[in-house]
Amino acid sequence: MEVIIQPDAAAAAKMTARLIADAINAKPQFNLGLATGATMEPVYAELAAMNRRNEVDFSRVSTFNLDEYIGLPPEDKNSYRYYMNYHLFDKINIDKKNTNLPDGMAADEVAEGARYEAAMKKAGGIDLQLLGIGSDGHIGFNEPLSSFASRTRAKPLTPATYRQNSVYFDPPETMPMRAFTMGVGTILDAKRIVMLITGAKKAGIAAQAIEGPLTSMVTGSAIQLHPAVVVVLDEGAAAQLTMREYYDWVFAHEPKWKNYR
Repeated sequence: MEVIIQPDAAAAAKMTARLIADAINAKPQFNLGLATGATMEPVYAELAAMNRRNEVDFSRVSTFNLDEYIGLPPEDKNSYRYYMNYHLFDKINIDKKNTNLPDGMAADEVAEGARYEAAMKKAGGIDLQLLGIGSDGHIGFNEPLSSFASRTRAKPLTPATYRQNSVYFDPPETMPMRAFTMGVGTILDAKRIVMLITGAKKAGIAAQAIEGPLTSMVTGSAIQLHPAVVVVLDEGAAAQLTMREYYDWVFAHEPKWKNYR
């Protein structure tokens, strides 16, 4: 795992966007795993700006989102399909036929999980998975106690996740209580992972995921098992890391990060 600390949330988002764009430029036919939430919005804004400047081309990119609420149609403004169209897909040169999310209206939840897994496998697997982390340490909607071997499935949401996300719904009680999510095992199958964590409120859970013990109570800690992970944080989110000096030293001296400093 490599940990990069940037001065603020804006710089961290730009760093994350650059990592994604550089990966696509190195392999134009690319399978990109995507996340949603407020943390990702500046990343997508930067990727859209880079696309307008011809700094990254999405014409041969396929995307697979981590999750989708169960019971919301794609046109619902709170669906993650709507979110992705609004924040990214409508602003870049991507073929929407190549953008994939679980079907929140699927009649057979077990079959939908299997279909999504098969679609990723048929595409050749995820080249880079973008992740955020929830306040309780979840990745995707893999709530505490999710198996590290789990695959795409329907998952009940915890009260903590419900409280955190329901503020985006009007009224809040209309938020679904279940969602489809890639499993932890599915996420770990990605060839590379980039996790973005910003804000002082995430400092404790960031330290647990990066430096704490492996535990299904913090599903984000599963990134410690992956051989190619970069975690990008701002100063607030990095406040409780114990190995800060080492992370800064690696970023300042490793040749691979020369063009990012």
